[in-house]
Amino acid sequence: MRRGQPPAAGTHRRDAKCGNFGSKLFSGHPDVDAQIFDHQIKRSSVPAVEVRARWCDPRTMTVPACQAAANELETGVRMIKLNSDNEQAVAARPGIRGIPTLFRGGRGVPRTSGAMTTGQIVRWVRNHLPMAAT
Repeated sequence: MRRGQPPAAGTHRRDAKCGNFGSKLFSGHPDVDAQIFDHQIKRSSVPAVEVRARWCDPRTMTVPACQAAANELETGVRMIKLNSDNEQAVAARPGIRGIPTLFRGGRGVPRTSGAMTTGQIVRWVRNHLPMAAT
């Protein structure tokens, strides 16, 4: 693929690399849109959704803990990042009231509120979703 050309059909955005440094552009857990969000919460038996907004300090402060928890729980949980500024309709749905929000079978499970550390997030997920303990 040459610069300025669209990616070939079937190429995923995660395959994109920086033209200057060759590093992956979409490493980690990229933000999702409404379509990907819906697909992921229906497809995965245990997704965790990190809802964030740039203007919300507590949510912004929790982002590193969510990312670290996602790395620790990677085999048992699918972490999805949702920018509530860009996806207001999704963020306003019932069941999404903070970060992280856990879904199982497309429905939210018991939540918690307030900023949490990585360890607290991991314990919370494992307590509510035993299959994530592996």
